[in-house]
Amino acid sequence: MQALFSYGTLQLKQVQIDTFGRELSGFADTLIGYELGEVEITDEEVIASSGKTVHPILKKSNDPQSKVSGTVFIISDDELEQADKYEAECYQRIKAPLASGKSCWIYSEK
Repeated sequence: MQALFSYGTLQLKQVQIDTFGRELSGFADTLIGYELGEVEITDEEVIASSGKTVHPILKKSNDPQSKVSGTVFIISDDELEQADKYEAECYQRIKAPLASGKSCWIYSEK
């Protein structure tokens, strides 16, 4: 099983159903050292699922006190691959530590 930190559209029920075939449950946590930016999405399937042409994106911050709140979902390896397919090419998946001390996957700016 894999821990995935979501701060944006992967928290939406419709996106979860379209991406994973089910609604996810998770727990709140905070990512330290990042801030949110925005990115324009052009993938029609992603736009149809999220209902949005602009999505948030994590950007590494120069301020170590920067924080982003979100939800940690525990998903299967196959579901993590589905999340990779959902995310646009401007995102990269990397491991990052959370305020809770846990480590998880995040999607951030390349």
